[in-house]
Amino acid sequence: MDISIIFIYFVGLIFIGSRSFRNVKGINSFFVADRGASFLFVAGSLFATVIGGSSTVGMAGLGYGMGLVGAWWLLVGALGLFGLALFLAEKVRGYALYTLPEILDIQYGPEAKLCASILIVIAWMGIIAGQIVAAGKILETILDFPPSFLMTITAFVFITYTILGGQYSVVRTDTIQSMIIIIAIVVSIPLCLSKVGGVGMMREALAHEYFSFPVSSHFPWKTLVTYLFLVGSTYLVGPDIYSRIFCAKDKKIAKGATMTVALTLIPFAFLITIIGMSARVLFPRISPEAAFPTMINYLFPIGLNGLIIAALLSAMMSSADTCLLTTSTILSVDIIKPLYSQDMSERSLLLLSRLFIVLIGFFSLIIALTLKGVISSLLLGYTVYTSGLIFPILLGFYRDTLKLKRGGAIAAIVAGGGLSLIGKLLGWSFFGISAGLFGFFLSGIILIVGSKIFHIRQ
Repeated sequence: MDISIIFIYFVGLIFIGSRSFRNVKGINSFFVADRGASFLFVAGSLFATVIGGSSTVGMAGLGYGMGLVGAWWLLVGALGLFGLALFLAEKVRGYALYTLPEILDIQYGPEAKLCASILIVIAWMGIIAGQIVAAGKILETILDFPPSFLMTITAFVFITYTILGGQYSVVRTDTIQSMIIIIAIVVSIPLCLSKVGGVGMMREALAHEYFSFPVSSHFPWKTLVTYLFLVGSTYLVGPDIYSRIFCAKDKKIAKGATMTVALTLIPFAFLITIIGMSARVLFPRISPEAAFPTMINYLFPIGLNGLIIAALLSAMMSSADTCLLTTSTILSVDIIKPLYSQDMSERSLLLLSRLFIVLIGFFSLIIALTLKGVISSLLLGYTVYTSGLIFPILLGFYRDTLKLKRGGAIAAIVAGGGLSLIGKLLGWSFFGISAGLFGFFLSGIILIVGSKIFHIRQ
């Protein structure tokens, strides 16, 4: 019965994509849903994008291994969204663009846009891979197939409905998936607590460190700072987040939806972590990232089990589809299209974007099959992105005041992103600081100093 529910769910998503196909009249429809998304669709799609594999399978695993401090993975995201809603959401929507790198074009010129686009494409394939890995781990709990096969099936489904309806498919499927995710998590909490005997029994069963907050011996201030800068800043300045804002009907909806999601993330950060902690009490010898799916099998009967599995798959796929469409749009609009001496027709651009959806999905699947870890895949993407782009984009909103120059921005993007990518792959650290965090601040220094140097030369 569980298999039947999953099959019906997958077919339903593809059906929504096929229905949305009729709404795609051109690039405005495919990339930003004709900039007509209501508050419900913007908030629903944004929430589903955020509550992905990292915030279900991954964060429950952090709760399993470290306790309440695991909630910081999502709490830093809430802080980033607060900053975005308060200071930037209306300004971003006012640009009326398709992609985040186009903002860099306005700030620094086409060369900076190209460098940023290449870096985002590389980084965001790691983000998509993390969602594919998480989906595979979920399906392993009810399907007796190799993980690689399950990851491939999941990737095929979200690639298919994203190709068909573009942003129309994404905002509609994401909003439905948000509702399923919220219900699943809220229902799971009382069941978890009843199985472990309540919070009091959980405190007795787990070490005191599991209830330490905001830091613990497993999660020192250094790690919290790393999360704040390398993860939280992607919510303040992120291509997938901005793609939701570009779809909003107006500035007011963009700001209100972003603030609403930021507030909603706070309780869900702790709820998901508690599910992981409950799994630690009941199943002390499983791997951390198996915590959430194991609890599902334990808590729910056959049938309802399948519905909850579908809810968790919603979390993975709603993040994956947004990141996939965002990355393909950047690759086609910001990298390939400028290479043509003449304007590319809308039909050709749509065809190219759909082709890139397939290619990016394929390469992300390869990364997922190689890394096989949710948090490791996500951290690879976040580290490369934040180290190269956060300072140039964020400070670029105040470019004239800070007297920032194109050369400084390009140098910051290349040096920060490149150093972090190489350092992450090779396991480098500098003066006890991870390569990602070192590259993050190095990018900011190079942006300021490099801009002064280019200013003097001019």
